[in-house]
Amino acid sequence: MPAYVIAHLQEAAPHPEIIEYIERLPATFKPYGGRYLVHAKQHEVKEGSWPGHVVMIGFPGIAEARAWWDSPAYQEIAPLRSRHIEGDIIMVEGVPEDYEPTAAVKAMREALAAE
Repeated sequence: MPAYVIAHLQEAAPHPEIIEYIERLPATFKPYGGRYLVHAKQHEVKEGSWPGHVVMIGFPGIAEARAWWDSPAYQEIAPLRSRHIEGDIIMVEGVPEDYEPTAAVKAMREALAAE
């Protein structure tokens, strides 16, 4: 099942360490099958507020995503970003192509019935 690392990063002033981080980042995730899905693109806010930027990296599975995050190569460069850009980063497993939300709906109905 695919997995995704999604970063919601706040605006930051240009800095040499950020440039270095961006230059070095792809080499850290490629050995784990990672690839950019979203990077440096404008986004449209349809509801709520979402200032800043979105970065999304796809991996073949959650194990590969975790291995990348914990890798010495990534951990070495992570401070180059975190010293200069605030934001939230999540890791989430995707769903199969044929996913249907039936089980989620069933659990919600059961929770409502138990009230």
